[in-house]
Amino acid sequence: MPKPRVAVIGGTGVGEKLASATRGSTLPVETPYGHTSAPLVQANWDGLDIVFLERHGEGHLLPPAAVPYRANIWALKSLGVTHILATGATGSLREEIHPRDLVVPDQVIDRTCRRASTFFDEPGVTAHVEFAEPFCPVLRRRLLAASDAVQATVHDGGTYVCMEGPAFSTVAESRMHRAWGGDLIGMTCMPEAKLAREAEICYALLALPTDYDCWRPHDPTKDKRALLKEIISHAQAATELSILLLRGALRSMAANPPDACHCQTALELAIWSDRTRIPSATFERLRPILARHVKG
Repeated sequence: MPKPRVAVIGGTGVGEKLASATRGSTLPVETPYGHTSAPLVQANWDGLDIVFLERHGEGHLLPPAAVPYRANIWALKSLGVTHILATGATGSLREEIHPRDLVVPDQVIDRTCRRASTFFDEPGVTAHVEFAEPFCPVLRRRLLAASDAVQATVHDGGTYVCMEGPAFSTVAESRMHRAWGGDLIGMTCMPEAKLAREAEICYALLALPTDYDCWRPHDPTKDKRALLKEIISHAQAATELSILLLRGALRSMAANPPDACHCQTALELAIWSDRTRIPSATFERLRPILARHVKG
């Protein structure tokens, strides 16, 4: 198997930490969907060339709903990225998932409503990708296999509830998410994971629980500032652990490239349009995504 081209998308905490530590060359990319969240940086980690992207932009100026998800994924696809390892801070919806643990989720519930969530929302081409397994099983196994690199509990599986934000949940909403079977609550993995699938890029997420959301009563002896300080401390600790785990996974991928999987052929049976009648303008807009399946 050829070496994969891996992108690392850094979320809250991890993005800032990696941006300050990652040295490499900037890759300018123009997309039909505007600018990416931040400049794409090409670097080498432990023998593997990677592309790094700070999801919330330089200075963390982009709230979750304003992240240009389509521009980000389109740009990564145009650079030949085959695998994405993403991180994201979350709240825990389960007693057994403690702050400072790490989670490699396997399912998602999408509660977002204001984000462009597909590349196939305009006339010209219709495509319906399978999304029963929203996170790449092959890439998930690589993250889990690298858990020995960290002194932390790494949970195998979990359902990530992706809310719109930017405000956090009410207590009633948090209880509802638990009743639905949610294990984590966050704001950024959707539509990122779905767009990656449409672009036939393997995508896995490393979630960083920083608190218990609001379903679990807070310590009444602590005021809001003390609670915030505690959450920030959890986020910082989880960030350091997540970087160690990511490096372990990347070392593994450099030495032994991952097997091919269904993510990389997601569009083969998904395009329902007559491929000979797809307009040239549509093809050009989606060239990095459609080129393998449609003649321009």
